[in-house]
Amino acid sequence: MARVVAVANQKGGVAKTTTVHTVGAALAELGVEVLLVDLDPQACLTYSLGLDPEGVPLGIHDVLVGRNKAGEVVAPVGMLSLLPASIDLAGSEVHLLTRTGREYALTRALEPIAGRYDVVLIDCPPSLGILTINGLTAADEVIVPLQCETLSHRGVGQLLETIADVRAYTNSRLRIRGVVPTMFEARTRHARDVLDDVRLRYGLDVLEPAIPKSIRFAEAPAHGRSILEHAPRSAGANAYRALAQQLAGPA
Repeated sequence: MARVVAVANQKGGVAKTTTVHTVGAALAELGVEVLLVDLDPQACLTYSLGLDPEGVPLGIHDVLVGRNKAGEVVAPVGMLSLLPASIDLAGSEVHLLTRTGREYALTRALEPIAGRYDVVLIDCPPSLGILTINGLTAADEVIVPLQCETLSHRGVGQLLETIADVRAYTNSRLRIRGVVPTMFEARTRHARDVLDDVRLRYGLDVLEPAIPKSIRFAEAPAHGRSILEHAPRSAGANAYRALAQQLAGPA
């Protein structure tokens, strides 16, 4: 059975999608069978993998509302597999709110196909709504990408409260694997101070090396590639490869 990892932070712009895509690609380089799940109505992961969210014939929305099985929707993209998103996914939240057991919709959808993969990576939306709760309920672990700025880590406490609720009510096995420092500028003391505060205030592990800030990350999605293909020898690519090595090991 696959290890299911949710990548979550309700703040936008902290490199959730970049982390899911690049870690997935780095795991695939190691021979790991990876399924990516785009649970964000903005469909940035789908776009980053070179697919047009407006042209995707079937997406995760069709699965969550019960029209299609996940196995009918999975799209192969290079060495990866993807459950893509489209603009229709925004309607899934409204639909799910009317359903009994709505928190388990993604869990049920993944069950028939999870055995085909070693790792499932879920790109959660920048909110703490029902889609994120579905991602956390389906997951064994959660990773929190964190931009190392003061305002960026103010919402960590809210996320931890949501994770505690998920543990109490829908998924007692969920554990926090750690924080991934993103867009990190090692030359600034402020970035280091923010990480130290996260460690002390919340007692979270920090997964290292930190992911350095680089224009290469912004360039890669326009080519439908991860940074591993776009700039394979860059510091950012090497940092994500090191993170993937950690995740490929024992949980």
